[in-house]
Amino acid sequence: MSDAATVTNGRFLAQTMTGVQRYARNVLHALDESGASSETSVLAPRSAKDPEFLRLAVVRAGRGTGHAWEQFELPYYVRGRRLLNLCNTAPAIIRDQIVCIHDANIFATPGSYSATFRAVYHNLQPILARRSARIATVSHAAARQIARHLPVSLKDIAILPNGHEHALRWDPSLSTAAATLVVSRNQQRPFVLALGSRARHKNLALLINVAPRLDELGIDIIIAGGGDGIFAPEALQGRPNVYFAGRVSDDDLAFFLDNALCLAFPSLTEGFGLPIVEAMARGCPVVSSNCASMPEVCGDAALLATPFEPDAWVHQIHAIAHSKDLRDDLVGRGLEQVKGFSWRQTASGYLDLLRSPGADLATYAPARPSMPEVAVIFATRGRPEIVSATVRHFVATQSLKPAAVIVSCVELADAGDLGSLSGVTVVTGPPGLAAQRNTGLANLEPGIEIVTFFDDDFVADANWLASAARVFRDESQVVGFTGHVVADGIKGPGIDFDEAVRLVAAAGRQTPRWTEPYSPYGCNMAFRVSAINEIRFDERLVLYGWLEDRDFAATLAKGGGRLIKWSLAYGAHMGAKNGRVSGERLGYSQVVNPLYMMRKGTMTLANVADHILRNTASNFGRAVWPEPFIDRKGRVKGNLLAIADILRGRLEPERAAAISPRKSIRLRARRH
Repeated sequence: MSDAATVTNGRFLAQTMTGVQRYARNVLHALDESGASSETSVLAPRSAKDPEFLRLAVVRAGRGTGHAWEQFELPYYVRGRRLLNLCNTAPAIIRDQIVCIHDANIFATPGSYSATFRAVYHNLQPILARRSARIATVSHAAARQIARHLPVSLKDIAILPNGHEHALRWDPSLSTAAATLVVSRNQQRPFVLALGSRARHKNLALLINVAPRLDELGIDIIIAGGGDGIFAPEALQGRPNVYFAGRVSDDDLAFFLDNALCLAFPSLTEGFGLPIVEAMARGCPVVSSNCASMPEVCGDAALLATPFEPDAWVHQIHAIAHSKDLRDDLVGRGLEQVKGFSWRQTASGYLDLLRSPGADLATYAPARPSMPEVAVIFATRGRPEIVSATVRHFVATQSLKPAAVIVSCVELADAGDLGSLSGVTVVTGPPGLAAQRNTGLANLEPGIEIVTFFDDDFVADANWLASAARVFRDESQVVGFTGHVVADGIKGPGIDFDEAVRLVAAAGRQTPRWTEPYSPYGCNMAFRVSAINEIRFDERLVLYGWLEDRDFAATLAKGGGRLIKWSLAYGAHMGAKNGRVSGERLGYSQVVNPLYMMRKGTMTLANVADHILRNTASNFGRAVWPEPFIDRKGRVKGNLLAIADILRGRLEPERAAAISPRKSIRLRARRH
């Protein structure tokens, strides 16, 4: 065995080459070329391929392969030395080790992976994050994602990115398959190159869908790359101008990049996005998704587009095809951008960690993040003083300025003096929270990516929008978002505006806490507009806003999107009591609405039973000595009316609005 002071996990030398294995090989090749190669050796299974290092010792040991070798044999051969792991996994039993986790996509996009792969990673990675001496990753976006999903603090994650130098060593003159494919096409037609497996999060279907439009522009698409057993493959429909090259050699890849109009990289999530820097290093322009790590890797050296809008991709590709100046500018910017990503620097960072796992590493500064265009909708009725105070405070304090603020009313007087406030649009429409939110949605301008809904009595922290926008940018599969309520006046007599502002200021920065799945709470929630499409709030749910919010979110989630709660977006809900809703109407909705939602498929039987039993028990139990701010007797009457209607086969949630109330109290319907 080698007597090197530290050991590197060489399991990857027995695996098929993908981006993760390429990272490990290039880090070790950079170590091999440095004078520090004697400080570590590589322990690998006996089936490992020869990495052709010049100085770095590779020791083959053990009888097993795969996870079994890594978990049971590798720890024995490490024998107390510090272990470096560069490919997402490591022995769970070892504490004195550095582990590079490239991303948390297994948690963010589980549908992209096979069931076996998900099971292993879901159980192993939290253990590694909790026990290892240091966790590293490849980008700032990946670090944020890992900190959300795994038990490790963002500040404790080392950033050691991919490099670009390897792409300069490829030789396109040695290409075989790529040259043959390019020549076999109509050589007068330029081609867009796409790289990656057929995993769903690679989003190659977007390019297939726009292929006919690119065909009209005289542009072909070549898709190179393959997957392996970890992915749940996505079926890709063939098109006349789409060519599948399959897995190709590095020299073939160089030929493709050197001859392509551009690289199209529409991925939904990436820990880094290595093909981006490979393309830039070889002078190939890049069109990339604007989410996850891609904006920081691209900087200002690529054209960005949302991975949910095919039109944007056609526009960007068309722009490159028809402007030599733009193409030349992107090539020049790309060559400068990749200088910030060096295997030599990354290898040096790992040496520092091996010597001292707690080392504070210098790393590249990410480009200023682009934020999505956000619109905010406040639905209000009969509370002009309250909505004027909360909206003015919101507009004055948010660190991320919204593209639009819409106040949706029944009458203009509902908005108080907000009609004169710059940046605020007041719209009117039919009454009811669902209808008023739908009126707001109908008034969104093109280009809005995220729409946020606030109650008119919600006071948001100054960074609410910025925190939400960062999540939507980092986590492209999130379609619904809700923040943390530090104080909720609906559970008591209410909170006045000045007290709500004070409570938010006193809350300070919250402890990061990611909750998933989580049905949004309507006083502060946001949604991805591309997921909404034609979906609208159900206007039959005329009362009890939380269930209406839940119905809307569950409808979105049917498309596969994620619903989350994030504690770094927070505020106080005043729970103002001067919106008149009768107890009878609310009690009726507490029973009928969940049953109606179950029939729609947006609420489960277990949740329906819990909701109805909890509310009716509370109403009947407290009817004798009710709280002064809740009409318990009215709610009991409404519960009984609903039960009677259901027994008669009548399931009409809109009937709540027609109930003649025995009395009204000052109450805004919300969750209890």
